[in-house]
Amino acid sequence: MIFSVEFIYIIMGIIGLLCSLYTFTDKANPRRIQSGLFYFIYAITLLFGKVIPPFYIGIMVIIMVIIVGIGGLKKGEYGEATEQQRETRRKRLGNWLFLPALLIPILTVIGAKLLINVKIGTRQLLDPTNPTLVALGIASVIAIIAAMTLTKSTPTTTVKESRRLLEAIGWAVVLPQLLATLGTIFTKAGVGTVVSNIITKIIPENSLFWVVVVFCIGMAFFTMIMGNAFAAFPVMAAGIAIPFMIHKFGANPNQIAAISMFAGYCGTLMTPMAANFNIVPAALLDLKDKNHVIRVQVPTALFILAFNIVIMYILVK
Repeated sequence: MIFSVEFIYIIMGIIGLLCSLYTFTDKANPRRIQSGLFYFIYAITLLFGKVIPPFYIGIMVIIMVIIVGIGGLKKGEYGEATEQQRETRRKRLGNWLFLPALLIPILTVIGAKLLINVKIGTRQLLDPTNPTLVALGIASVIAIIAAMTLTKSTPTTTVKESRRLLEAIGWAVVLPQLLATLGTIFTKAGVGTVVSNIITKIIPENSLFWVVVVFCIGMAFFTMIMGNAFAAFPVMAAGIAIPFMIHKFGANPNQIAAISMFAGYCGTLMTPMAANFNIVPAALLDLKDKNHVIRVQVPTALFILAFNIVIMYILVK
């Protein structure tokens, strides 16, 4: 294949590596060595994670955790434009300002749907195992080029802005990988079996209503722990959905899968572990209260969770 998933990691790793070099040399950052080391290690895991033995990757992750634990992550100076300069540029660009952001979803859909079977010679254009992720990476690169063209910026400006966003996100940048690992660990450890055993002891097995209630709330709860409904689903499916709802009550697996993920997303709205949705926006908007987004979302999440319970019960019944 021409563009593989590894290609995306390499692009991310190169950007992270360049950002770390800027951090190392930023004298305005009181923890520039520790902060630079954190992002440098992260970049190395992206660039060479496929060839570095897991044991050494684990050591690198521990070093990153120690850096965060001792308060080693700090923000630096980014040479940002003044408010007046930004307003002038905004007026000059007008609605064209939204073009790079719109290109990402549009090109991702086009790539994932129309280019999935395209070949150049004998080589597949996109990685068939994950064409959407590869298309997203290519779309992001094209969007960066479009942004530079529109704003007449240099690649150096792109890296500096990437560094500003990276340091605004901070430690949360590693959460997607860590949470994916956590979901795998939970599944391998047999947490689903433990959940199933607990369910049989605390609720009547013949009570469909309470099985649905516990399943939906469990999806939301495990999502809050893992920060990702995809990681929570295997645990709850093995513990409740498959043995009780599907085998015992004859529920439609497709309906259960769809609604359970929706229930899990309610947990996403209520946890800082879902950093991409809750912590990152607060950081990028410079909110003083980093949990403000979560507090605003809690009432909506609880209402939707109750709605999911009712819908799932009606469909299964």
